[in-house]
Amino acid sequence: MAENEDSESQPTLTGHALIQSYLRRLETSPGVYRMLDAQARVLYVGKARNLRARVSNYARPSGHSARIARMIRETASMMFLTTVTETEALLLEQNLIKQLKPRYNVLLRDDKSFPNILVAKDHPFPQIRKHRGAKKTPGDYYGPFASAGAVNRTLNQLQKVFLLRNCSDAMFSGRTRPCLLHQIKRCSAPCTGEISEADYASSVRDAERFLQGRSTGVQEKLASEMALASEAMEFERAAALRDRIRALTQVQSTQGINPRITAEADVVGLHMDHGQACVQVFFIRAHQNWGNQDFYPRAGVDVEEAEVLEAFLGQFYDGKQPPRQILLSHPIENADLMAEALSDKAGRKVDLLVPQRSEKAELVAGAVRNARESLGRRMSESATQTKLLKGLAEAFSLDAPPTRIEVYDNSHIQGTNAVGAMIVAGQEGFLKNQYRKYNIRGDDLTPGDDFGMMKEVLTRRIARLQKDDPDGDKGLWPDLLLIDGGAGQVSAVQQILDEMGVPGLPMVGVAKGVDRDHGKEEFHRPGQRPFALRMNDPVLYFIQRLRDEAHRFAIGTHRARRSKQISANPLDDVAGVGATRKRALLSHFGSAKAVSRANLADLKAVEGISDSLAETIYNHFHASA
Repeated sequence: MAENEDSESQPTLTGHALIQSYLRRLETSPGVYRMLDAQARVLYVGKARNLRARVSNYARPSGHSARIARMIRETASMMFLTTVTETEALLLEQNLIKQLKPRYNVLLRDDKSFPNILVAKDHPFPQIRKHRGAKKTPGDYYGPFASAGAVNRTLNQLQKVFLLRNCSDAMFSGRTRPCLLHQIKRCSAPCTGEISEADYASSVRDAERFLQGRSTGVQEKLASEMALASEAMEFERAAALRDRIRALTQVQSTQGINPRITAEADVVGLHMDHGQACVQVFFIRAHQNWGNQDFYPRAGVDVEEAEVLEAFLGQFYDGKQPPRQILLSHPIENADLMAEALSDKAGRKVDLLVPQRSEKAELVAGAVRNARESLGRRMSESATQTKLLKGLAEAFSLDAPPTRIEVYDNSHIQGTNAVGAMIVAGQEGFLKNQYRKYNIRGDDLTPGDDFGMMKEVLTRRIARLQKDDPDGDKGLWPDLLLIDGGAGQVSAVQQILDEMGVPGLPMVGVAKGVDRDHGKEEFHRPGQRPFALRMNDPVLYFIQRLRDEAHRFAIGTHRARRSKQISANPLDDVAGVGATRKRALLSHFGSAKAVSRANLADLKAVEGISDSLAETIYNHFHASA
């Protein structure tokens, strides 16, 4: 792979003339090209089987769509990177698009990771739980699922049928009597010996068969066990098995839409309308529908379905394992190349299909129907949002409707576990992937000092913006700040903005007004008298939703921090004590408190604890003695 940025061209050249000047020096090898504007911002990233032939298309003065013509006019320089194969160029192109987010590329804006179900195998009694992220824990992973809700529903079904534990290892080792889940027949209570290790392992195998789509065999096995228990007059066991069969039957009856022929596939349906696109993805695994998710790639009025779908596939599977089959609603131009790239990534063959009949075609039709309905709802909501943003600009005398609103709130209990929260809203509603939380760090703050907390949060936020987007060309700066508070908070925030060199940032304080009632809010702006909006004004309801969302996020963040502090184990702070050694210590002594009081000889007697680590643990808890 070789990179070349040609800077010999005359600096006055732009557009077609500039592109033409590169042609005589370009190779005919595969590669990736970048088109940049006068400020060196990347406008477009593309791949080519033959770089010279591909770039020569842009050198033509006519025959381009409006979007491509604009891009060519803005091009002030180009960069080229050659590759050995076209497949390598495809992968590099998608990596650069995700990294650089060029203005003229089709861009997957709301990419996300998807949860899996993990049957952990690092314990004699495996735990079953939701997992997201790197697959480092030993065990079997099943997924992906479209959402946390889809995982939770499946876990709930597994608990009813197979009675597997979902408690943490620390909770498991510390129990002396079965928990409530055992009482309501959701867990077999291996923690207190209510089930043998062999029987529990059998339940784990049955659960994995279910996740692999072999639920019929599981049901037959349970029915056989129930018959044997009944013959042996073990009526309580027979009744328990009957309840599990009923639960499994209920699961199967609610999964009537599951495919019979298609065992493993992602179903990708695209619908476009007036330059906007929605891609609906259904996850089919083990003949089961594991949920669906919609995506809204940035496209344009002159972008074809094939280009949108190809760009989506490249970016969507950049950090995900592709299934054996991907069913598409539209053909893409480089299907063979994309299949080869995905097969290399998966380490096995991946087929791209555009089915025309049978069950697969029905699955694709369902995905397209969902995409059409989702896009219709989104366009309707977007039109409403546009009106609200325009009304907000009129209410607060802004120069234009804001495209990015940041709302701030704090949460604490008498100053403890204090957090600040920022939510973001814009043309597309709440932008949850841009929410931020701030653990209040000020040691000199008086507990409950809301002014001091807001000052710390805004100072850190503005400092980050000045670092990440100093020129404001990345779109990270807000057009409007909404602060939970009245004249005092507004004055404090204005002082911060002045001190940090951003005095012109529009900002409004939202105070609860008379009797602290909804609908009586007062709005405060620097140097102006407070005012209120009509009780039934849609803009007022919009502001209330923004404030309530910020409050919800702040409260949730505060509760999570407080819960983490409550559940924190003193052994977590001891250097060299990981999960396995912590489990050994808790099993030996019964509690972290008992570990902290143990003498050195007792610590050395614990299996897996070396003499040096025993001294480290002892010194950690007795350093001030």
